[in-house]
Amino acid sequence: MKSVGLCRLSLYLLAAGAAVAQSPGTESQAATPQMLGISFPNSSGSTVMLTKDGKQYVIDVAAHTVREVPANQQLLAAGAASVNGVPDAATIFAKNCVSCHGPQGKGIAAIGTPNFADPLFQQSTSNKDISDAIHNGRGRMPAWTGKLSEAEISELEHYVRTFAPGAGSSTNTNTTPSSNEQKAKPNVYEAGDDVLVSLPTGRATERHGLYVNFAHRFAYDPAFTGAGRGEFLFGLDGFAIPSFGFRYGVTDKLNVSIYRAPSIVGRPIQLMAGYNLLDEHKGSPLNLEVRVSMEGQNTFRKNYTENIEGIFSKSITSRAQFYLVPTASFNDRPLVQDGSRSAEILDFPGVNAFSMGVGLTIDIRPTVSLLAEVIPTLVNGPELGIHRPAFSFGIQKKIYRHAFTLALTNSPGTTVSQRAATRASFLGDPSADTFGGLVLGFNITRQIR
Repeated sequence: MKSVGLCRLSLYLLAAGAAVAQSPGTESQAATPQMLGISFPNSSGSTVMLTKDGKQYVIDVAAHTVREVPANQQLLAAGAASVNGVPDAATIFAKNCVSCHGPQGKGIAAIGTPNFADPLFQQSTSNKDISDAIHNGRGRMPAWTGKLSEAEISELEHYVRTFAPGAGSSTNTNTTPSSNEQKAKPNVYEAGDDVLVSLPTGRATERHGLYVNFAHRFAYDPAFTGAGRGEFLFGLDGFAIPSFGFRYGVTDKLNVSIYRAPSIVGRPIQLMAGYNLLDEHKGSPLNLEVRVSMEGQNTFRKNYTENIEGIFSKSITSRAQFYLVPTASFNDRPLVQDGSRSAEILDFPGVNAFSMGVGLTIDIRPTVSLLAEVIPTLVNGPELGIHRPAFSFGIQKKIYRHAFTLALTNSPGTTVSQRAATRASFLGDPSADTFGGLVLGFNITRQIR
């Protein structure tokens, strides 16, 4: 999209007004908006439309911004309010959308609206996604069905595409992507959370993005076995193991994080750094992130474990993704119940372990996913009290920058070294990691910046 300087346009307006006022044969004629090529979108107190040299510009006086309107979205004549009876897309956007999406479509971070000018958004969002969001709403965005006509919604759908870098300079009036463009556009899945249940997704961070992650595991009470499970909310009113952490995007490839689990599982603090080597959004055949981390129990004072993991993921269209996560843990310890005091956090000799996590997520609706994971320990599992793989499955609701996952799992662990452990080692019960021993758990993630 082309932009012109406010000063240049202001000088033009002044010069035009002076030219009209001083034209030969006129008697002190006052300039009108139509004579200057100016129109005012309905219900917009800060937006002005200017027509100059066959081009049109949207001027946001409050934001001090100017944006050229692509040829296919321009009004038929200066001062016109509609094209073929339908208000022009710029007017619809200025009237209904600017307050949340900004005059240049770059979104407002404080309320979590997307940046339409971001190539990543344009590549990963289909026309149907845009249409569904306008029709049905998404997150805090209301549904516009019944408030806008189908023609107006169609105008907005195409208008969102005009925010793409370079779109404003195009003279092509066809707003529908060509078949070649549609084939070239990658079908890339967008993970809603940093994890499935406990297996990482390798979701890339935004530069300077800040993310918070919460996890609860109700590890003591099976969800469905035993009497009166409904009375006890299927274990949800039992004792929970809560963990939380923060993740920060140093760049869009490099991220760091800190994570804390409670005293009942050794009170570990986990420090981690990750780097995205491959990204499907940038034309790679798959995604790959490498992470290194260190955990120290008793608030990072003893029983240190070092981890290195690779997170491979591959989109299966834009509605599903497959995950493979090989993980090596050095000086790993069994996941057992510990007391609440530092002296009661037990010491075990460290062993080296290797696990291979496998996961899958499928969108059954644009913002609802089904997910599953299994994490078998291939090296030194028995030494860690692991006799069956950790496994989980659940459902996830995704809202822009926010996700909630409700799952059934046989593992109480959420740190890198503990996520492959099961309730069998935690409770000292060999049968606690079977399907009958599944417990409820949930995750919440939120990008707060």
